[in-house]
Amino acid sequence: MNKSELERDMAKQHRITLRKAEEIVDSVFGAMFKALERGEHIEIRGFGSFTVKDYRSYAGRNPSTGNPTPSTTPI
Repeated sequence: MNKSELERDMAKQHRITLRKAEEIVDSVFGAMFKALERGEHIEIRGFGSFTVKDYRSYAGRNPSTGNPTPSTTPI
C-alpha cells in the first residue's frame, strides 16, 4: 500500500472527502517526521517503530566487478 492508496481507503472507510483524508495522512506523517528530526523514537504498537540512526561512511563497491565506486557527497 502506498500513500495515495492509504488516503483513498481512509476516505472510503470513514466516509470523508479524499482531500480531508490527504490532510489527515499528511498531518500524521508530518508529526512523525518532526519527532524524528528532534531525535525522538516513534513506536506504534502493532505497526512498527521508527528511529534515526547515524552510520559512519564506508567505501562502496560494484558487486559485479568488485571495483570500488566513486565517492559521493550525501545530500
